[in-house]
Amino acid sequence: MSGILFHKYGGEDLDSYYPIRPECQADVPKVRFKARAGKTLSARRWHAAFSEDGHLDIAKVLRRIQRGGIHPSIKGLVWEFLLGCYDPNSTFEERNQIRQQRRQQYAAWKTECQNIVPIIGSGKFITAAIVTDDDGTISDKKVLQWMLGLHQIGLDVVRTDRSLVFYESETNQAKLWDVLAIYSWVDNDIGYVQGMNDICSPMIVLLENEADAFWCFEHTMRRLRENFRTNTGMIGVQSQLSTLSQIIRTIDPKLHQHLATKKMIAKIRRD
Repeated sequence: MSGILFHKYGGEDLDSYYPIRPECQADVPKVRFKARAGKTLSARRWHAAFSEDGHLDIAKVLRRIQRGGIHPSIKGLVWEFLLGCYDPNSTFEERNQIRQQRRQQYAAWKTECQNIVPIIGSGKFITAAIVTDDDGTISDKKVLQWMLGLHQIGLDVVRTDRSLVFYESETNQAKLWDVLAIYSWVDNDIGYVQGMNDICSPMIVLLENEADAFWCFEHTMRRLRENFRTNTGMIGVQSQLSTLSQIIRTIDPKLHQHLATKKMIAKIRRD
């Protein structure tokens, strides 16, 4: 995630927004992108992009982002629009209503999950299995399947963005776990798949309110969820790459043979 951060903005040290643990400094890749004073989307220019009733000039915002990126102090707010959580043509009042409705819905889902696994919302999380496949005390298949994956979410949370000071806090780790656990409850068709933690993590860091972070993640997954669907032993991305291999073989056999010679086709199928 550190790749999405800036280092300097004028005389301001932007590393202070998302500090890296000292012992990890040498291992974090250097960010090529630099914020550009006068071109980066600043808080002032962001607020100026709204009309009096709240309509956002998204074209102007996107041009500014293209030229100089987003200042980290407003990145979470901007992402809510970029990820489709809010319509730029909506008003302040309309967005406030939607935000409250979504927070209430998230709270209701969280309560459902807490009634099954009370540790949710406690500021702690699990990394050890709490049920087994043959647990005869749970008759509801949806509940059992969901509970079986909770410890895997915890194991992935521990490995997520470990270089960030933010995740030295168990409370922040638990916040990520809660969002992923509740998402896997709501979207039980896909559930949780490794890799979702890395997608969700920036939203947890950028948005203070847990429900708002959940809805940013949920909107992102609307575009990406099929990539995580398991089908005949392969997740969605692997299946798509396998299909790509077949298309290349059909339309350009020489290219397919070249890639096969270089073992690229085998790598696509394996990865």
